[in-house]
Amino acid sequence: MQATVFVGTSVDGFIARRDGRFDFLPEEPEPHGYDEFMASVDTIVLGRNTWNLVASFQPWPYPKSKRVVVLSSRPVELPAQQNVMQLSGDPREIVAKLEAMGAKHLYVDGGDTVQRFLHAGAIDRLILTRVPVLIGEGISIFGALPHDVRLRHVATRSFPGGLVQSEYEVIR
Repeated sequence: MQATVFVGTSVDGFIARRDGRFDFLPEEPEPHGYDEFMASVDTIVLGRNTWNLVASFQPWPYPKSKRVVVLSSRPVELPAQQNVMQLSGDPREIVAKLEAMGAKHLYVDGGDTVQRFLHAGAIDRLILTRVPVLIGEGISIFGALPHDVRLRHVATRSFPGGLVQSEYEVIR
C-alpha cells in the first residue's frame, strides 16, 4: 500500500488562504502530471474541511471509479450516487482498514489530514507543485511536526507556465 500527497502550494508553502480560498492557483493549470497521478490512485482520503469544499464542486471532481473516504468523527452527509464512505480513527488504522478493503494507492489530501498522516508515519511519497506566487500567509500543508521527516529527492520538473514540481519519498 502506498499513500501519496499530491498538492499545489504557493512558493511560500501555503495550500490556501486563511479563509480557505485558493484563488491564487491557476484556474486552468497546464498539464503537470495530475491526470497520470489520478490514474494510479484507487482511493482518495480527505478530511471533513476538504470534503465540505469538494462536495460543492460541479461537476464531481473525481472519477466515479475512485473510492473517496471522508475522515470525520461526526456524521457526514454523503452523496448516494458516488463511491464515498466515512471513516474515523488513527491514520495507521485507517490505512490498515483501506488495505483490507483492497486499496493499493491512497491520495491523501487536505492540510489537517496530511499533517495527521505525516505525524503517524503514514505517508510514503510527496509530490509538491509550487505555483509562482507568494501570498504571505495562509494554511500550510505542513504544520509543526513532533520530529523531522526525512525525505529522499526523486525528481524536480519545471513547466513553461512557471509551475515547479518536486517529488520526494519519505525515508522510514
